[in-house]
Amino acid sequence: MGLSTHVLDTMHGCPAAGMAVSFYRTEGEQATLLRQFVLNADGRTEGPLVDNASLEAGTYRLSFDVGAYFKARGVALPEPSFLDRVSLDFGVAHVDQHYHVPLLVSPWSYSTYRGS
Repeated sequence: MGLSTHVLDTMHGCPAAGMAVSFYRTEGEQATLLRQFVLNADGRTEGPLVDNASLEAGTYRLSFDVGAYFKARGVALPEPSFLDRVSLDFGVAHVDQHYHVPLLVSPWSYSTYRGS
């Protein structure tokens, strides 16, 4: 299955449909953009970000445009908003395993974990 992500909007209790996400490969402070996409109605990508055959061991970053998402939902946010972009840096050690990186987010907090 490779690598996947899923975002839940904890303020509204629903998937974060329409949120923009950028996906990078990282080496130290250097980040190389691999893909940009918008989450579907279920708050997911269409299929895996990277399948197991293409997944390489190393470090990656998912950057979620949460500020623009909540503004588009009509949430009155201060300027600047408390959370604008949430970036998650993570490592892939075992390319034969599935890596799922979920994000639970509101305009004021977020959490993540290695999902299944």
